[in-house]
Amino acid sequence: MAAPSAATRKNLQRKFRLRGFTLKVDALEEAAAFLARFPDAEEDALDLLLDELDKEPLQSSILDRGVVRRVVALLVEAEEAVDAASPAATSARSALRVVDSFLVPRFHYDPIKKVFYEHTSRLLIHGEAGDKAAQYRDRYQVLLQRLAHDKYFSKPAFDPVMTEDDNCEITSIQSLIGCTGRRWIMGVISQLEERQFYLEDLTGADREASLSMLMGLDFFGGGVIAAEETVRLSTLEKKAMNDMFVILSDIWLDSSEPFSRDVQMCYLVEKTMEKLGVVLDGYDSVEAVPSLFVLMGNFCSWPCNLAFNSFEELRLQFGKLGEMIAARSRLKEHSRFLFIPGPEDAGPSKALPRCTLPKYLTEELQKHIPNAIFVSNPCRVKFYTQEIVFFRQDLLYRMRRSCLIPPTTEETSDPFEHLVATITHQSHLCPLPLTVQPIIWNYDHCLRLYPTPHTIVLGDKSEQKAFKYTGITCFNPGSFGNDSSFAAYRPCTKEVELSALES
Repeated sequence: MAAPSAATRKNLQRKFRLRGFTLKVDALEEAAAFLARFPDAEEDALDLLLDELDKEPLQSSILDRGVVRRVVALLVEAEEAVDAASPAATSARSALRVVDSFLVPRFHYDPIKKVFYEHTSRLLIHGEAGDKAAQYRDRYQVLLQRLAHDKYFSKPAFDPVMTEDDNCEITSIQSLIGCTGRRWIMGVISQLEERQFYLEDLTGADREASLSMLMGLDFFGGGVIAAEETVRLSTLEKKAMNDMFVILSDIWLDSSEPFSRDVQMCYLVEKTMEKLGVVLDGYDSVEAVPSLFVLMGNFCSWPCNLAFNSFEELRLQFGKLGEMIAARSRLKEHSRFLFIPGPEDAGPSKALPRCTLPKYLTEELQKHIPNAIFVSNPCRVKFYTQEIVFFRQDLLYRMRRSCLIPPTTEETSDPFEHLVATITHQSHLCPLPLTVQPIIWNYDHCLRLYPTPHTIVLGDKSEQKAFKYTGITCFNPGSFGNDSSFAAYRPCTKEVELSALES
């Protein structure tokens, strides 16, 4: 085997370094030998090799010959390698990355050094008492530093003409003692006594008051992308005109026979699978099939609680869904299917984030659709550089029930728009008391919206809506089981198409 040229060595080392890898000499020679198979498509072949290495469970970022040879062995047939090395196929393989909530990194903010640092120790599902307090403290610190960087709440270092009214700098509650005039404070509303609400921060409580720094930090999950790689992915994202995501919520799979006492519900359950077949047929016949179908729970028309005794039947219905998808050969071959559990689906608890659907229920479906993806609720999807968050929870009703002060109707009276503004300002998907919605203390960071993603999908049983707020696209696809509504999203343009089948 001829030794690789100096230009090839330099190119290989640079590309691998951009992905966070370091090549040993023998590994570099193995990679160069792989590229020599494709003299007309070296760059595409190299991208394919790097994509495959990213999927490997590596013990170290320093690669030797054995690691590279193992990956190359997966691409030994020249015809398959040439097909996979085409730009379109490479884009399809590397564009989409799904991040489970339980794999999202956790960061703490140091208010003294004014930096974030990653939590490296193990996170326990059943936390200790201090973890509950840390959950709220971390939320507060994130919002406080975010507010401190806003131009309206940061006092310029050199501005002698600034008046007290112009200065919106945040004052701690403890510092209010002896102060006169108007002050701006920030805190957490808490109920320390019955019928008494307090506003407290990390210094005290007051009843009457009732992205440069983020560079190199992976808040979203899925890995840090180098600047040069980000530019390349952004270019590919703009060219992905045919990519489309289809999102459906409330895909009721259960048979109506056990629930014959409710005639209307039985009718809806029977029709849900028929309607889903119509949707799949429609997209199977278009020229460019959707790249991703997101099927969100609930997957049963009745809560899967201790009184539910039809798990075997539900398992078989998942198998029938797999058969239905497999019967559409174009969708099975070119589309991916993402399954997100709903608030009433089977699982160990109702606390957020919710883990994936039990394997017992889904293994029949996976026999027909081996590449089906089952993730947590919420979950995150990265499409090239675009960050998308999916959350299935009947949030609008619960937020309105827990509202302390009615929202102003000065700008809008639409409840969904108020909901979007609230979770965006709070940088949290579910800013409800733990008594209303339990959250696993050590995994509260999985529900944070900081930094704010490009798109937020809120699966809710309420009326479907779409709303753009401060550059963020947010929409509710509606309840497919109830009113046949669903949504199509084009990530290239961030356009949302709210759709529904005719009655």
